[in-house]
Amino acid sequence: MEDNGLSEFVKSIERETREGYSEAVIDHALNPRNMGRLEGSNGEAKFKGPCGDTMAIWIDVSDDRIRRTGFWTDGCGTAIACGSMVTELATGKTVEQAGDIGRQDVLDALGGLPPETEHCALLAATTLKLAIKEYRKR
Repeated sequence: MEDNGLSEFVKSIERETREGYSEAVIDHALNPRNMGRLEGSNGEAKFKGPCGDTMAIWIDVSDDRIRRTGFWTDGCGTAIACGSMVTELATGKTVEQAGDIGRQDVLDALGGLPPETEHCALLAATTLKLAIKEYRKR
């Protein structure tokens, strides 16, 4: 059966879609870690970024250490990758260490992002900081 160049066309689209994104970004976007509401959390936050994407992060803290995390976003694949990465970075850290995780830490861990999507790293880091702030109020 002849595909009349369709498979090459599909490969071309895949290459263009992946252009500018590291393997880490693609992996976290397609296989997000810690995605979903975390039952039994004792810190949570929901934040809507300037781009209109919303992210929620849940943290479970015991003995001043983040033991488990969860996140949700209605954003694009880059927002998913950033939420996945920020929760990976925070899990196992003390509350203070996790509170120091910022936009650049997420970008570095993902191997960078195209400039037009870097705001997703800020969305993830900000939401984590807000979840930690909410935990500290309890």
